[in-house]
Amino acid sequence: MASISERENREIEAANSFGNTPVVFIHGLWLLPGSWADWADFFKQAGYAPLAPDWPDDPETVEQARANPGVLAKKTLEQVADHTTEIINDLDKKPAVIGHSTGGLLAQMLAGRGLSAATVAIDPGVFRGVLPLPASVLRGVGPFLVNPLTRGRAITLTFGQFTYGWANALGEKEAKELYDTFHVAGSGISLVQMGNANLNPWTEAKVNTKNPGRGPLLIIDGEKDHTVPWAIANAAYKRQRRNPAVTEIAKMPNRGHSLTIDHGWREVAQTALDFVKRFA
Repeated sequence: MASISERENREIEAANSFGNTPVVFIHGLWLLPGSWADWADFFKQAGYAPLAPDWPDDPETVEQARANPGVLAKKTLEQVADHTTEIINDLDKKPAVIGHSTGGLLAQMLAGRGLSAATVAIDPGVFRGVLPLPASVLRGVGPFLVNPLTRGRAITLTFGQFTYGWANALGEKEAKELYDTFHVAGSGISLVQMGNANLNPWTEAKVNTKNPGRGPLLIIDGEKDHTVPWAIANAAYKRQRRNPAVTEIAKMPNRGHSLTIDHGWREVAQTALDFVKRFA
């Protein structure tokens, strides 16, 4: 398993030198850290020090990831959470943590470890205790979950699967641009860990929602998201709101799962920034 990369070390050093509050951005399945580039610039202009950690062994570019998709296989949720924890522990200040999709689940896992000054989980993946399983989820990822070979594979979405799961709220032209620009294979085992979170008592898709050191949390969800529909995000919110810290939820109208990378990303980023500013 990869240690902290040179790029990640540069971001850690820059954040510590800058002296302001760091913001750690965590990508989910089917993206790379570069998908946060616009967000990193946006938060930097607002006075924060951005970092976008890898999942262990992430290729540097989309082109490299597509040329060698197997390197993205077999990355578990715990491995990614532990790697990001290592990076956070090297920061001089407790960061805000922002994650999308599986990254939104990971952000909540890290908050549950007491590592976040404020957390924003966008279209967050399922964790144990989040029970709804809407039909759109079964259509989108169900075929992968019933295939026993998924655990050991890197899973690539077809353009049709990407359009349904991510870009259903967009026109075909923008959907194709996003697919060509950002989409890479994703770890099958991480997908399975979320899919069977409520069937496996030892699942790694588990969040400590009761830790009083969790800190403030905002969950953001796209109204038209097929991959993480409102029912899933709201169920996560209902579990998290039992925490003594501030817990909020926001629905982005007419937005799908691509809301962090499509033409409307800035509105979502502003919603996240406004929350972070209140607490970090």
